[in-house]
Amino acid sequence: SPRRMGKTGLIKNVFYTLQEKEKNAKCFYLDIFSTQNLREFVALLGREILGKLDSLSQSTLKTLLSFFKSCRPVITMDELSGIPSVSLDIVPSKEEETLKEIFDYLRQSGRECYLAIDEFQQIMEYPEKGVEGLLRSYIQFLPNVHFIFSGSKKHLMEYIFFSIKSHFYQSTPKLFLDKISKEVYFSFAHSFFEKEGKELPEEIFDKVYTWVDGHTWYVQYLLNRLFALPEKILSPELLDSLMMEILREEEYTYQTYFQLLTFNQTQLLKAIAKEGIVREVNAAAFIKKYDLKAVSNVNTSLRILIDKEFILRQPDGYIVYDRFMSIWLSRI
Repeated sequence: SPRRMGKTGLIKNVFYTLQEKEKNAKCFYLDIFSTQNLREFVALLGREILGKLDSLSQSTLKTLLSFFKSCRPVITMDELSGIPSVSLDIVPSKEEETLKEIFDYLRQSGRECYLAIDEFQQIMEYPEKGVEGLLRSYIQFLPNVHFIFSGSKKHLMEYIFFSIKSHFYQSTPKLFLDKISKEVYFSFAHSFFEKEGKELPEEIFDKVYTWVDGHTWYVQYLLNRLFALPEKILSPELLDSLMMEILREEEYTYQTYFQLLTFNQTQLLKAIAKEGIVREVNAAAFIKKYDLKAVSNVNTSLRILIDKEFILRQPDGYIVYDRFMSIWLSRI
């Protein structure tokens, strides 16, 4: 699903529920968005798993030191908490062997393990070739390890799991995380306000939900800011005032973004924001209405803005990815 729709929250809620039911189960969450290559992926995986699969007793440390042959486990103490942690000193060109040893370590534990790899499409950006094939070759022989792959770049996730050319083709059930329905969300939110003796009128919630098109993080953020206000009864004027306050807070960030874009890209971004959603970006009427350049220029700008995640392509058209930025742009 798109960013900020609630993937991470859902995964962590599932992990919480799992560990309530299966006390012996181990859950690991790995966000690989910041990793640039296989070495960084393996190092992050090692830090997340080693020392957390088992308690760091003397016998566990001895096992770790003898188990890993391709690299050297490094044990450090947190200066504040005094809790030991383990990382791997990975030898260049030995990443594949180290990865296999981490998975072997999970398998030999015999424990039910759940590993969520967030922003999984990042493996397609690594300079090493065949990372997906390598991962698949190890993963399929881990009967006690269950994987969740989540990501926000739709076209890359679709290639990994939908393309017959991919090693992960038909390897797992798929789930698209869509927006929460307005009725369900209102009932959930209303109960929280009610517990504190506050009133959340349905018309206020409708406006919040419509403004950000039901995008979970933005709905939640606005509701949180409304909830923090001292007023017991919320009004449309109070909501408008809050939105203006948020836009003022974000204005410097948005202006900084603009400095990274060309004139053609900013014009297209503003045009899409003013429309709200655009089904055909290269339609003659749309280009003429906003005095955009030739179709070829529009398509080039669109491709770059999608790649930089300024614009999101949905089944019903194109929107500005950041919902608050869309409101700010529409008012310029």
